[in-house]
Parts: sequence; C-alpha cells; structure tokens
Amino acid sequence: MSRTVLLADDDAAIRMVLNQALTRAGYEVRPTGNLSTVWNWVSRGEGDLLITDVAMPDGNAFEIMPKIKKLRPGLPIVVMSAQNTFMTAIRANEVGAYEYLPKPFDIAEVLSVVSRALAEAKKPSPGERRTEEPGETMPLVGRSTAMQDIYRALARLMQTDLTVMITGESGTGKELVARALHNFGKRRNGPFVAINMAAIPRDLIEAELFGHEKGAFTGATARSSGRFEQAEGGTLFLDEIGDMPMDAQTRLLRVLQEGEYTMVGGRTAIKSNVRIVAATHRDLGQMIRQGLFREDLYYRLNVVPIRLPPLRERVDDIGDLVQHFLRTTQRDGEAIKTISPDAIRLMQNYSWPGNVRELENLVRRLSALYADEMISVEIVQAELNIADRQPLGIPAGPVDVSTAVESHVAQLLRDHEPSLPPAGLYQRILDRVEAPLIAMALNACGGNQIKAADLLGLNRNTLRKKIRAHSIEIVKQSRRQG
Repeated sequence: MSRTVLLADDDAAIRMVLNQALTRAGYEVRPTGNLSTVWNWVSRGEGDLLITDVAMPDGNAFEIMPKIKKLRPGLPIVVMSAQNTFMTAIRANEVGAYEYLPKPFDIAEVLSVVSRALAEAKKPSPGERRTEEPGETMPLVGRSTAMQDIYRALARLMQTDLTVMITGESGTGKELVARALHNFGKRRNGPFVAINMAAIPRDLIEAELFGHEKGAFTGATARSSGRFEQAEGGTLFLDEIGDMPMDAQTRLLRVLQEGEYTMVGGRTAIKSNVRIVAATHRDLGQMIRQGLFREDLYYRLNVVPIRLPPLRERVDDIGDLVQHFLRTTQRDGEAIKTISPDAIRLMQNYSWPGNVRELENLVRRLSALYADEMISVEIVQAELNIADRQPLGIPAGPVDVSTAVESHVAQLLRDHEPSLPPAGLYQRILDRVEAPLIAMALNACGGNQIKAADLLGLNRNTLRKKIRAHSIEIVKQSRRQG
C-alpha cells in the first residue's frame, strides 16, 4: 500500500519537481498551493506525511503547525524555506517539524528524509515553546550551505543535554554558537558561564573551574566557588579547551564520567548538573599524538562535533554579515551608512585571516571613522591594505618561528580590539612555543628523556621540571634503527 504525501508550496515549479520525484519513488502525492487545503486534508485524517513551505499566500505554516500537531501528533511535517536563517531552523524545531530543509534543496535528500520520517515510530513533539517572532536579534547570520548545515544541527541539539565540541579558527564565532545552544535550549533559564583556558595562568585553572576551600593554597583566605558551581543548572562553555593542563584534564574527565567533583583543598564530592560545551582552534588529534591532550577526555567532549567554517569558505555570507554589523552600529548611535556593491565584492575576494571578528571590527571602524554615507571600494581597500601587502596571517611561503609568533601575536591583539589581551601574554606565548617543542623532541627520541635533553640542549633536571609544568605525558616507544 502506497503512502500519501501532502505537498504544499506556492511555487508551481517546485510542486512539479517534488511531485514527479515522490511519485517515481512510489508515493501518492497530493499537491496544493495554499494552507487552507492542507488544513482540510489534515482535519479529515488524510495523508501520512506533510511537506510544506513556510511562507504561503494565505498564511505562515509556522502558525498552523501547532494546530496540526495537536490534531495529528503522529503526522511528520517536513518544512522547507528560502529564508534560510538560524531562526527559521530553530522555529521549525520548536513547532514540531520532523526536519527543516533550506531551499534550494537536493532531491535525493528530500527523498531520504521522507523515507526516514515514514519509517520511524511516532516522534514526540518538542511542543510549542515560543510564539514570538525573532525580530532582528539574530544570534547567527548567514545563508550559505555551510551555515545551513550548522543551523540544522543546532536545531536538533536544542532539547538535548549532549556535550558539544565546537572547532574552528579564531574569530569564527564559537562562543556565539555556544550561547545560541544555551539561549534557545532547555537550559535557557539557567546561567551561561564561559571560561577561556588560554586566558588563565595554568596553575590557577583547577581552582577557577572547581573552586577552592579556605587555606587550600597560599592566598586562599576564603572559600571561593568555581565555574562549575556558578553554572549549576545551566551551561558551562570551556573555550580553548586545548590549553587546559593535564591535571585539570584529569579532573574534568572525572566530572564527565561520574557527574561530580571536589573543590581544590576539599574532600566532599559535589554533584554537578551542567551542560558542557567545549571549543578550540587547535588540532586536538595532533595534541593527543603529542601527549598533550587526553584521548579519553577528547571522546567524552566530542559527543557532537560542530565545525565552524572560516569566513573564506562562506564568502556568500559577507553581504548579510556586513548589513547585520551596520544595523548593530546604528543601534549603538552611529550614523546610517551603506557599503557599495564594489566594496562588498572586494571583501568577498579578501582572505579574512581574522574571520568574522575581523569583518565586524572593519565595519565598526568604517562606521566610526568615515563621514561618507556610502563607503566606497577605495576606502575599504585602504583599510585592508590590500594593495600594499599579503593579507595578514596568510604567509606566501615557508614561515620561520619568529614570523609565526609575530603573526600569532598580531592576530591575538586584533582579536581583542579595542582593548588588550589579558595580562600574562609573555608567559602564555612562551608556553605555547615550549610545550609542543618539548613534546615533539620527546616523541622523536622515543620518550627517552636523556636523549631529548641532549637534543634540546637542556639540563636533564630542567627538562623534567618543564615536562611537569606543561603536564606532558611521555609515551615510551622503541625506535627502529636504519
């Protein structure tokens, strides 16, 4: 017996294409161009699945979907939309859609979704949780294919407590994604607490995370709560997780495994009820091979991986992002500005080593410094120094250590504009250079500290102290000769 698919779209061409594809796949298709017909079919109990566009001539599908879900809770609904925004994906999830498909869609994907929806048992509806329109407060911006995949993944994660690992270059918006997961998820009434591992001295990270009892160490004159306690009932965002020292990694693993922790200097186990979202710009797989990151912790954190693409991989979003940042500057009191189409095209051809953060800083600078109502391509070219140099962060050839450090520090300073990075920059940079240097030397020597000390030109005791300071795990291995 064939299954019946109700198909609603006001675009006759889309109806025809989907009708033909679904019919060839063996389904009976009932197409229509309005929501009133859909409601008549649904109210009479007809159809095994509904595919509908959002914006229809006689209304918005999101407005009728709660009524459909109440009347026919077992009817899977697949939502299509050309709006392709983060809020569209979230809204589709909130009103109980089985799946959200951005236009233009892939026919094979539509058929796969329909087959899966009909094969699965009745899926409980997340329920109607929001009724207001999202307005202009868009947490994530962009309509590119890469961003659509992220929106759909986030929409599915909102009503779960799964641990998420966000990877991506500096400036791609990892904290924005973490905040979106919290603000639109089941823990949105709880606190959102963020901690950046790279901004805290290594010997204080455990106390920052888990808190400390009075007298736990010199200077601990009173009990202090940690970020886990502050985030109780909400979300804890662990930014730059790759900079976490090994001792703290071990304690974090215990929290993830057992759901409890002890404060520094404490003896009583404290139950933890937080959702963990971690982020890093580092290659954790390489760090695991170097002995700098625990493999078991990686698998605990990497339950749901989300990769944020660099801006150079989503240049189609630059126009939308520029308009979004211009609106933000206007709300902050800046004069109304526009940026010429030629300037936008120039931006789309730039490499953006600082990613979305660099673009936002540029738009804010253009709005503040130039009186022109229309920002020209010449102004943008001058600000980016495109004619005079290779784009920052994209070396033309092999890079020596000093150049790499200079590029890294320059990027770090740009990332924190208009303020400065947290204090302790000198030691953090030395640590970042020293830790992989020692780890790779040890790896090259098969874990033999005597050979590694000789290779590095260090005293053996000095090497041992640095191994402990950086929490470097030594993996002994036999080295094949010749």
